[in-house]
Amino acid sequence: MTGFPGTLRTWRKARRFSQLDLAGEANVSARHISFLESGRARPSREMIARLSEALTLPLDARNQMLTHAGFAARYPSRPWDDAQMAPIRAAVRHMLDTHAPYPALAVDRVWTVLQMNAPARMLYAMLGVTEGDSLLDLMTSDTLPPLIENWPAVAHHACQRLRTESAAQGGIPALDRAADHLGRVPRPATIPASPVIPTILNTGTLRLSIFATLAQFGTPEDVALEDMKVELYFPSDPESEAVL
Repeated sequence: MTGFPGTLRTWRKARRFSQLDLAGEANVSARHISFLESGRARPSREMIARLSEALTLPLDARNQMLTHAGFAARYPSRPWDDAQMAPIRAAVRHMLDTHAPYPALAVDRVWTVLQMNAPARMLYAMLGVTEGDSLLDLMTSDTLPPLIENWPAVAHHACQRLRTESAAQGGIPALDRAADHLGRVPRPATIPASPVIPTILNTGTLRLSIFATLAQFGTPEDVALEDMKVELYFPSDPESEAVL
């Protein structure tokens, strides 16, 4: 995508909006949308904000719209160890630590582990993963499939999640590559009629069936923070609860 007209057109099509649809959502005329996409009109910062809201764009895409229109980016992307992120790190640490004895971890947009609680460190140490490593590397390695009893179902679900996250962000190559890899795993013949699909880890000496919930910050004004997710794992059967 180069230039504001092309960027707007690409995102509009990605969201499956016609020019008329977008005009209605942004409360402008379809003629003005046409002029913006053809380059016959230049957007103001306020217009870019309205279009971004109408298209439900992620923060980095809103920055892209602004810079392609000749404006400065609005939303920063602070490093995880930035001083201004200290309250965020403390909040995440509180969530993770109070979730013990169940595993919990925080990951960024490409599933790199930012923080773990003690149970998660113990669990993932068996898989060779620690803070700073990417769960995408684990999922696309030869390590995981032999250890997951229901690998086809888990791989299928993970593939769908990766594709959804990538599409929402306008395409993230790392997520797309991992999704393509997982998409080549033969689909399960049947899907259990259960509320969630657990991940069933079996190392031979340990069997653990767990499922995850996801938490995100509700009002992010930082690109990195918008993409961060906290994963809280729970046991899916009494045996796994006893192990944890």
